[in-house]
Amino acid sequence: MSQPMRTDEHVDERTARKAAEEAREAEWRLPSFGRRLFLGEFRLDLVHPHPRPGADDRARGDAFLAKLTEFCQNEVDPARIERDARIPDETLRGLRDLGAFGMKVPERYGGLGLGQFHYGRALMVAGSVSPAIGALLSAHQSIGVPQPVAMFGTDEQKEAWLPRCATRITAFLLTEPDVGSDPARLRATAVPDGDDYVLNGVKLWTTNGVVADLVVVMARVPESDGHRGGISAFVVDMDTPGITVENRNAFMGLRGIENGVTRFHDVRVPKANMIGKEGAGLKIALATLNTGRLSLPAMCAANGKWAVKIAREWSAERVQWGRPVGRHEAVARKVAFIAATAYAMEAVHDLSARLADDARNDIRIEAALAKLWSSEMACRVADELVQVRGGRGYETAASLAARGERGVPAEQMLRDVRINRIFEGSSEIMHLLIAREAVDAHLSVAGDIIDPDASAGDKARAAARAGGFYARWLPTLVTGPGRRPGSYAEFGPLAKHLRYVERASRKLARSVFYAAGRWQGGLERKQGFLGRMVDIGAELYAMSAVCVRAHADASGKGPLQDGGANANGRGPGKSALLLADAFCKQSRVRVEGLFDGLWRNTDAPDVRLARAVLDGAFTWVEEGVLDPSIPGPWIAPSEPGPSGAESVHRHV
Repeated sequence: MSQPMRTDEHVDERTARKAAEEAREAEWRLPSFGRRLFLGEFRLDLVHPHPRPGADDRARGDAFLAKLTEFCQNEVDPARIERDARIPDETLRGLRDLGAFGMKVPERYGGLGLGQFHYGRALMVAGSVSPAIGALLSAHQSIGVPQPVAMFGTDEQKEAWLPRCATRITAFLLTEPDVGSDPARLRATAVPDGDDYVLNGVKLWTTNGVVADLVVVMARVPESDGHRGGISAFVVDMDTPGITVENRNAFMGLRGIENGVTRFHDVRVPKANMIGKEGAGLKIALATLNTGRLSLPAMCAANGKWAVKIAREWSAERVQWGRPVGRHEAVARKVAFIAATAYAMEAVHDLSARLADDARNDIRIEAALAKLWSSEMACRVADELVQVRGGRGYETAASLAARGERGVPAEQMLRDVRINRIFEGSSEIMHLLIAREAVDAHLSVAGDIIDPDASAGDKARAAARAGGFYARWLPTLVTGPGRRPGSYAEFGPLAKHLRYVERASRKLARSVFYAAGRWQGGLERKQGFLGRMVDIGAELYAMSAVCVRAHADASGKGPLQDGGANANGRGPGKSALLLADAFCKQSRVRVEGLFDGLWRNTDAPDVRLARAVLDGAFTWVEEGVLDPSIPGPWIAPSEPGPSGAESVHRHV
C-alpha cells in the first residue's frame, strides 16, 4: 500500500526542541567526570589511576591488532583506493576473513568480542592506511546494526542478526534530503499493515548503504488506534523488494567511502524487525552514539600520530638557510603543536574508551567532548602538517611519486580529516548537545522559573527550590585543591596543570551560574557563550586525560604497557611527562582566550549583521564574480535521475 510522501511542513522551534528533549536520557544513574567538571567539581578519582584492559581482553585484542596490522601493511593498497575511489572487493573479503566486521560482536554470536579500547586501536591501524576503510568499519560497528541490536535488541533479534553482522556490512540511515540535525521533521514513514510495517522515504548520505546487507532505518510511525507512533528504529534487509540505491555520492575526501542515496518504496518490514518500542528510535540513536562517537577520536588520533612522523622526518631533513627547517622557531612551534596534540588525542581516546569498557560511568559527555575536541584539533594538525611541508604538502601523493619523490599524502589527510567535524553530529550540534547536558543541573532547578507556560505559583515554588540548590552549591566554587600548592603532588611536574584544571573548573561553573542569572531561559540561545563554555570544558578534559595518561606511561602502567614497555617494546618513560607538560601549556593559553571570550566578543553585532545579510542588504558584495554552480546557457542541464533508477547497490 503506497503512502504518498508528506509535503514539507513547518516545525516550529518549540516542537523541535521538545522532540530533542524527549529523546535525551534525562537521568544520571552513574558518575560522570565530564558532568562534574562543568559543575566545578574536579573528580580526578573517576579517571585516575588510568583504567587498563584486563589480561584476557588485552591478550585477545593484541592478537587481533597484530593480524590486522600485518594485513593492512601487506594486503591494502591505499593509493589504489584513493585513485579508484573504491575499496577493492578482495580487501573487503580479507577484512571479513580476519573478523574485522565482528570486532564488537560478542563471541557467542561469532564475533571477536573486543572492548571499545581495542576496537578503537584497530580503527587507528585501519584508518592510518586508509581512512575510507576506517570509515567503513566504524559506520558498520559504531552506529550500524550491531551496536543498537546489542544494546536494545531482544534475545531473538540478537540471535537472528548479530551472527550476520559478524561477517556482513551494515549501515545506519537517519538523514534525509531535507532533514539533518532536526529529527522532528523526519519524513520517512512506517505504516502498520498486518504483521508488517510499510516503509516509504528517501535517506541521504547513507555511509555503507551502497554495500550494506542490513541497515537500521529511522522512520515515523503515524499515531493511530493501538499505535503510539513516533520515530522508530527498524532493521531492514537490503534484499527486500522496493529498495533502490539511486546514487553513489562523491566527496572532497574519503574517496573510497560507500555512501549513497537510498529510496524505500512500499518496503514491507516485519514487525519483529523493530528495535525497541514505537517512538523509541531517537533514544536508541542517541544512546548508540554515546559510545559510537568514539570511533572518530580514534581515527583522529591515528592522523595525529602519522602527522608527527611526517613532520619529524621532513623538518629534520629539509634544510633552509643552513639549518633544518625544524630548527627555525616558526616551524619548530608547528612541530611542537603537532607532537603534543597527537599525544593528547591518543590520551583522550584511550581514556574515554576505557571508561566505556568499565561501564561504571556515564560517558555521554566524555564521548561527546572527545569527538568534538579531537575532530577540531585533528583539522588543525593536518593544516599545520601541510604548511610544514610547503608545496610538497599541497601536491598530491600521486604527483610526488610520478616525479620520483616519496608519495606523502599530506593533502589527502587534510581532505579526509575534514569530515570528522561533521560526521555523527557537527561541531555546532555537538556544542549544543554538550551544553544542554552541562547546564542540566541549572535547568532542572529553574525549570518552571523559565517556562513561559508555568503558573505564578509554580514559578514561586521553583524559585524556592533554586534558592536552596544555589545556597548549597555556590560555596563549593569559592576554593578547592587547586589553590593548595602541594595538591596532586604524585603527578610531579604535571601537578601544577591539574591544579589549574581544578581552578578553571570552578571558574567555569561560576561563569555558567552568572550567565544563567543574566539570561535565564534565553541562555539556550546564547550559542556563542555556550560554545566557548563547552570548548573550555573540552580543553580541561583533554588536559586531565593527558596528565593521567602521562603519569601512567611514565610509571610503566599505561593502557598499552606491560611492565614499562608498550606493545612495540618501547616505553615512553619520563618523556611522556615532557610531552604532557608541553600540551598543557599550549592548552592553558587556549583556555584563557576562551574565558576572555565568554564576556568580550562580537556575538550580538555578528548576529545582527547576519540577519541583514540574509535579508539581502549586502548583495552588492557579491557582484563582480561568476557563480560556477550555475551553468551557462550553452551547457545542457543534467538529467535528474528517475525515482525508479537502476540500483547501484553493490554486493560484497
